[in-house]
Amino acid sequence: MESKPVRVKVDEKRWPGVYKLELKQDVTYHITYRLGRRKVWEKVGSRSEGFTPQLAASIRAERMRKALHGEEVKTAREIQRERLEHDRTLGEIASHYFEHEGAALKGLKTDRNRWEKHLAPTFEKRRVSELTALDVARLKRDMKEKAPATVWNAVELLRRLCNYGRKHGLAPGLPFTIEMPKRDNEVVEYLEPEDLRRLLTVLDSWPRQDVARMLRVALFSGMRRGEIFRLEDRDLDFRHGVVTIRAPKGGKTANIPMPDTLAEIFRAQLEWRRRVYPDSAFVFPGQGGKRRVDCGAVDRIKAQAELPKTFRVFHGLRHHFAVKLANSGAVGLDMLAELLTHKSTAMTKRYGQFLPETKRAAADLAAGIILADAGGALEPKKVVNIEEARK
Repeated sequence: MESKPVRVKVDEKRWPGVYKLELKQDVTYHITYRLGRRKVWEKVGSRSEGFTPQLAASIRAERMRKALHGEEVKTAREIQRERLEHDRTLGEIASHYFEHEGAALKGLKTDRNRWEKHLAPTFEKRRVSELTALDVARLKRDMKEKAPATVWNAVELLRRLCNYGRKHGLAPGLPFTIEMPKRDNEVVEYLEPEDLRRLLTVLDSWPRQDVARMLRVALFSGMRRGEIFRLEDRDLDFRHGVVTIRAPKGGKTANIPMPDTLAEIFRAQLEWRRRVYPDSAFVFPGQGGKRRVDCGAVDRIKAQAELPKTFRVFHGLRHHFAVKLANSGAVGLDMLAELLTHKSTAMTKRYGQFLPETKRAAADLAAGIILADAGGALEPKKVVNIEEARK
């Protein structure tokens, strides 16, 4: 039977209190010293890690110096444990983040999916202190086939987790700055007339009319999916024709108009809801009358209506609403931003490409004003409204 290796002194005269333990493929160095009446044994490192008897002796001398002056003495194991406590793995940081910040995250489910799909396979067991700029570059490279916005969101989540770890003492700060990739892929989705006709035909015959009405609300109001899911009875003011959107993406409660078409949809939905879920406060409740968090039927509706594969139903219907209004020339970007509850027109400017008639009318008006000012024969048109400008 093979004997168990034991610690032996290295050289009592040159390095007192330093021992070594010879293993099959390595040698570990240990030191011993006293803390009061207690004798302490401490493993300081191995030869493969670059430790030598001289280094072990210097560590022992530092421990003894601290003990002599009444300072706190921590062993290598305690130092390592303390370091790891403040240098958690990204998997641990992500769990802490989703658990403690989840209630405040509107995109919690999306962030979890983004973490599990794009980041966890590579970074779950990595510590923030181990990350390098090359790791971020590799992440971007591995996701090069993805949409630019998808890559941006993944890198942003990684940066957010690192910052969260530093803020809460779970990790040290990054020694480098994460360079964000470009995400210039603001795709404006909308339906061609034949696509819209097929969709409305499917919605007319869909067995769950509450789901069909939900998509009609998205189409005729431009509301976001989460905003529709959160709608309650108190948010529908039929008397004044107003829909209240609480906690929209912009942050502040907003109001949008409720035209007759939308009011008719809401009334039909409330009548159905009162029969099926009489105790629910939500206009479009999920299972058991609770707030809806998803809608699996949307993908089936999309498939049956033969909509484009790249068309994201709720998001696309919101875009379609905005595109049609912009293309009509009857609504400017400021009003469109109000209807879409954008915080500013910066997000709405993407729809400027659908304002050719309005832009041309404005250009004609400018030309007329300039020529008239210069004494030219062409008199500027007096524009009473947008519709006249388009004539």
